[in-house]
Parts: sequence; structure tokens; C-alpha cells
Amino acid sequence: MLNRRHIVATLAALAVCPSLASAQTVEFKKPITVYIGNTAGGSYDLYGRMVARFLGKHLAGNPTIVASNMPGAGSLKAANYIYEVAPKDGTVLGIVTETIALEQALANPAVQFDAAKFTWIGRVASSNNIHVQWATSPVKTIEDAFKYETPVAGTGAGNIAEIVPNLLNKALGTKFKIISGYPASNEAMIAMERGEVEGGVASWAAFKISRGDWIRDKKVNIILQDVPERSAELPDVPALVELGKTPEDKQLLSLYASGGELGRAILAPPGMTPEVTKALRDGFTAMTKDPEFIAEMQKVNLDLEPRTGEQLQAAAEKILNVPESVKARAKGIFGRPN
Repeated sequence: MLNRRHIVATLAALAVCPSLASAQTVEFKKPITVYIGNTAGGSYDLYGRMVARFLGKHLAGNPTIVASNMPGAGSLKAANYIYEVAPKDGTVLGIVTETIALEQALANPAVQFDAAKFTWIGRVASSNNIHVQWATSPVKTIEDAFKYETPVAGTGAGNIAEIVPNLLNKALGTKFKIISGYPASNEAMIAMERGEVEGGVASWAAFKISRGDWIRDKKVNIILQDVPERSAELPDVPALVELGKTPEDKQLLSLYASGGELGRAILAPPGMTPEVTKALRDGFTAMTKDPEFIAEMQKVNLDLEPRTGEQLQAAAEKILNVPESVKARAKGIFGRPN
């Protein structure tokens, strides 16, 4: 009798809230592709492939999930594809540059999306991008970058590797010479090792895994980290916002340090049904609590700082709503129309 009453009560609740019933019955029957907006070897690739390995286990139907690299324009090529072309049925996900909301706010002509309208699924970890210089470079600290010209590898106009050095040159007077044309951070690090450039930018999460020996053997100097405050792991490396000498400078630099909140996030096309969105978000949250997933993250020394899709949505909207005075100054620095 109790079981019968329970069943009746459940059916009644589902009748009142049909979306709950449909959300519980969303089954992913087709393979899912996770498009990674960068080449292999960097942190976006590491995190994207980790999600592809484990997310399907937490979705109804246990779909096959395949990771596919789609580099170009600092990962804006992948962002534009996901927003404009990809099907809106849950079969396409992506991980792209943390600066997509910033690039939209600053009117990058390559942007063909509204960052606030993406379907944000969840974040695996925040990000901390570090600026490194080869040991033979005269630039040993960020202060040296104001004295000596130093060639650094650029990985696309929409990527931190070009955005921040360009910003620091024009706003504060550093002497970074940006050498464009490198697909992503992995190629930039190889170029630095070969002597093609003296410096570059990489994710700390990926760098300490793939090039930990460089740190151990003192082959590089880490001169800056693109965060509002110093990471506990890098207490002696200045944070980006510290370089501001005036309140206006600090406000501008804070804008460029804001991408870390989006970090290594998974997103999907706009316009998906609430049922599919909920199923993906719930599956993502379950994945981040999966002991097997956590153990694998720890095994390869990847950070795990999850955030929900709703939290990422709010973060993207916050970046897009920065004061117009800050936007105007940034646009002026990068020569973009107001």
C-alpha cells in the first residue's frame, strides 16, 4: 500500500511539473563531440579530454564522447562555430578561451557570438596564466620588461598570450615584442626552447605538469601571473593587478584578470531546451564529484575547482557589464571602435 501511494504521489508531482519528468528521461543516444579551441598539449586540451573521458558515464544513455581540436583565432573559431553552426541538441560541447566575454565586451571584430547566451554547462577549474622567460633572457622579472625589449610568442589576437603583453605595453610601458603566428601555448613553449622567442604565456595548471623540469632546472623565470591576487603556489610572482599604479590602472587590469573566473569551462550552443540543459549540467556536476574522476585529476596534478553553469552565466554577464569608462580605455588601447 505504501509503495502504491508513493507511486501515485510521484505521478501526481510529475503531472504538475512535466519538465521534471522530461528532464529525468532525457537520453543521449548520439555521440557527443567536445570541441577544443586550441591545439593539443595545453591546458584547454588536457581539461577538454578529461571531460570527454568521464562525462558520458554521468549522462543517461552513456553516450560516447569524442574530443576534437578546432584551433584558430585564439579559439574564437571554435566559439563562433559552437554559437552559430553547431546543432542545439546536446551533441556538441566546447571548451574555449576564458577571454570570450572580454573579447565581446571590447568589440573584437572576430567575435560572432553573445557570451551571455551560450549555454554554460560547468567549470572544471579556474585558471592562472603565467608569463615565462627563458633563463638566458635579460628579462628576469616583470620590472625588467620595462627596461629591455623581449620577443614573446603570440597565439592569436583573442588569446591572453597577445592580449596582456599588448595591454601592458600600451597602458604601462613594458617592451614586449609580440611574435604572432603560434597556434597555442604548447607551440609557444617549444619556440621559446628553440630560441625563436624569449618568452611566452602558458596555463600554470598545464605548465607545472608538462614542463615541471624547466622549473626544477631553473630553465625559465616566471615573471607574472594573470590573476587579481597571487596564487598560493606562486607567492613570489606578482599578480597582474599589482602592476597598476593608479585606481584607474587597477580597474583596467582587473578586467583582464577576470577571465580566470570562467577558467576551463564547458559550454554548449545557445537555444537548447531546458531539459537537455539540465541533464548536461546535472551530469557535469555529478562528474566533478565522481571519486574516479577526482583520482584521475589528482594523478595528473590538474586543479579541480568546479562551478555550476548558472555561476558561469553570472560571471560572463558581469564581464560584459563593466563600466563604459573602462571599456572605452581598453578599446582605445587596442584600436577598436567605441
